Amino acid sequence: MKKILCTILITINAAYAFSSVIPKISFDNEYKDLYVEIVGKLQDRHYKSTAIDDIFSKKYLKKYLQNIDPNKIFFLKKDIDEFLKWQFLLDDLMASGDITPGYEIYNRFLKRVINQLNYNVELLESDFLFDLEGQSFFIIDADKRDWPENSNAARRYWRDVITDELIRLLLNDKDPDEARELLVKRYKNQIKQYLQTNSQDVFQRYVNSFAELYDPHTVYYSPRNSENFQINMSLSLEGIGAELRTEDDYTKVIRVIPGGPADLQGILKPEDRIIGVGQQMDPIVDVIGWRIDNVVSLIRGPKDSLVRLQVIPARTDRAGASKIIEIIRDKVKLEEKSAQKQIIDLDRNGNIFRLGVIEIPTFYMDFEAFKNREPNYKSTTRDVRNLLKELNKENVDGIVLDLRNNGGGSLKEAINLTDLFIDPGPIVQIRNAKRMTFQPDRAIRRSEYSGPLIVITNRLSASASEITAGALQDYGRALIVGSQTFGKGTVQEFIPLTTGQLKFTNAKFYRISGDSTQHRGVLPDIEFPSSLDPEQVGESHRETALPWDRVSPVRHRILGDLRQYVIQLKMWHDHRVSSEPDFSYLKNQLSLSREWRNQDEDMLSLSLSARRERINRLENAQLLLENNRRSKLELLPYATIDAWSEAENTKNAETHLVEKGDNLSIIATKYNVSIKQIIVANSMKADDKLSIGDTLKLGKQKGKFEPDPILKEAGQILIDQIRLQSARKKSHKLSSTFTR
Repeated sequence: MKKILCTILITINAAYAFSSVIPKISFDNEYKDLYVEIVGKLQDRHYKSTAIDDIFSKKYLKKYLQNIDPNKIFFLKKDIDEFLKWQFLLDDLMASGDITPGYEIYNRFLKRVINQLNYNVELLESDFLFDLEGQSFFIIDADKRDWPENSNAARRYWRDVITDELIRLLLNDKDPDEARELLVKRYKNQIKQYLQTNSQDVFQRYVNSFAELYDPHTVYYSPRNSENFQINMSLSLEGIGAELRTEDDYTKVIRVIPGGPADLQGILKPEDRIIGVGQQMDPIVDVIGWRIDNVVSLIRGPKDSLVRLQVIPARTDRAGASKIIEIIRDKVKLEEKSAQKQIIDLDRNGNIFRLGVIEIPTFYMDFEAFKNREPNYKSTTRDVRNLLKELNKENVDGIVLDLRNNGGGSLKEAINLTDLFIDPGPIVQIRNAKRMTFQPDRAIRRSEYSGPLIVITNRLSASASEITAGALQDYGRALIVGSQTFGKGTVQEFIPLTTGQLKFTNAKFYRISGDSTQHRGVLPDIEFPSSLDPEQVGESHRETALPWDRVSPVRHRILGDLRQYVIQLKMWHDHRVSSEPDFSYLKNQLSLSREWRNQDEDMLSLSLSARRERINRLENAQLLLENNRRSKLELLPYATIDAWSEAENTKNAETHLVEKGDNLSIIATKYNVSIKQIIVANSMKADDKLSIGDTLKLGKQKGKFEPDPILKEAGQILIDQIRLQSARKKSHKLSSTFTR
């Protein structure tokens, strides 16, 4: 075996001499001036005061190396040792605009990458036999190992990398030959991608490595990437409805846009990693290592067309397999992102409580229409005001404000919306880079609604939604239930540069209590289990996130002392959900996810059978949780994982048909049913095409709105609050009568 391996390595090494021609990337002198311009802008205008010194220089070098070789798989130890000559010089070179180190380091990186990937291709195309049942372990945590000592050590490590990737493909039902061919294509594609790198790309990487040291939201966009940024934003409105970014050679989902196709379909989640994209029923193209703009161009497409995404779910075991998600592309229409209302009727000891639910997916405003003084311009506040009037006419007993998954939007709208629920007073504070604190605006009108109110948040409630939730909590106007919010409490500004543009943080938000929403977010008064792990999602997860702090509070009138009820409300809540199947399921699911992620998190076995057994144990544990939930709901348990998976796929298909209503012929083809069957199943008219809005209306006509478990429990807490407040009013009135 050793002799065979030696022969293979000699053959591969001989092939190196004829591998791809590796270009040397150089920079134009104009980049030196641009570099000085960016450094100056950040020093003068960024919120964080940062000393450009030797300490900063050392961090800068480390961040740059992390950004271009995050997994420590291309550079050699001797490269890193050589680069240390710059660790205390980068700060000095910044003043003169000398970007030579960035290009020298990247050119070395490019050489290592191309040589290594060519070696991988040659190895996979040879007769080399990978041991898929070995006893060794693959160290996946880069922080637990150093860069390879030499080329031989790098190749040994890469043979483990390839073994791991082969195992992952086999776990996804690829046959061995197909898996090898796919990896060959992947590495050849990556070589092609890397060879397309130009001077602009290197400059952006080098600049952003120091920009990121200020905070994670500070970014330089080159002209091409400014355009790609706009493409990504348009992707939010047309395509699948998701914001994406590149992280460690993967395309990661940052946010699923409310009202978009991915949101309505309900499977794609934030932090999921997209590793493959397919059009209609064509083969899926592997996109690991691709540029973000090339991945985006594959995902985007015409309305009503099918895109298939191969995804590694965020909440999966690190040794686990990927899954295929199918999404029908569409446009996110303004009315589907608008605030929506529903009414839920909850029975409490024979008494029916009617509760209004207002869901706000984002804080939107048609600034152009507002600027043109159009009377019916679209905005969150105007829509919610109208919904409140409608709910008032329907005599609701209280209102649930649902801010789950609301990623923010217009600050003005967050302030104006809060104004609907409080009397005149301050709402938010802003502290700028000069450490001057001010209030951008205030509530100026009497409240539109002063009745019982509760707010639901989750880990994806961010920015403007945190301002509204925090203000309502500080005023004692509403209790917050759900989970800790995202913690995005910073303000960004875009400014044009000589070439490209710069986005940087210039201020922080503070609540009227003086607490920042940055890093910590808004903490709920009553916490619910979350499907998202706060240790994996949120601002506090970002390495260079600005810290939480406080400023002086501003005077404001407390509108209600709701916190006096929290202990009692929480006690009733805990008792109620202790036997509630869906709540128990969410809590146990999160615990299971953490437990399995933490097991052997630094290393993975390079044994296919061991990995398969591990996945089977995880899936069986998940099936047990699901069947426990079904048992409590008096539903039949699933006999196998496959039966559960098939039922989930059917449910997703049914949800898609009922809630989305795309081109019926495409849906019929996709699910192998007739258009007539779809129409009958959904009680729809025989139209060739139904809009999302029309279908939702039809869906509402079909039956009563059914709240999800989180919303239903929020409603139950609101009922408890209403009863406690009512009892206190009666007690206070009785006490006053006796006093007189």
